[in-house]
Amino acid sequence: MDNNKIDMFLASKSKFFESHRISELQDKLMNASDDKWIVINSIELKDPQTFLIVSIVGGTLGIDRFMLGDIGLGVGKLLTAGGCGIWAIVDIFLIREAAKKANWDLFTSVLP
Repeated sequence: MDNNKIDMFLASKSKFFESHRISELQDKLMNASDDKWIVINSIELKDPQTFLIVSIVGGTLGIDRFMLGDIGLGVGKLLTAGGCGIWAIVDIFLIREAAKKANWDLFTSVLP
């Protein structure tokens, strides 16, 4: 793939991935063919900042975990009111990394 496309992708989307994955992301993009470019750009990445805000506002209801696709954890948080608030507070610190990991998993499913 063209270096300009890779640089543009990394400049605009690097906040959606964990920092230690950026070099691996760059390698995967370099080894990808040009016909994958449209598919890569059409991936709906989850914004970690949005998940942080949702976790602060609706974390005790499990809304953050439902949005992330963790249905079981969302139901658990909903039924226990966020683990009596403790689980909700812990998730405020963990949800950004969980969103970035979900983005990485989604990216590697499209581009193995």
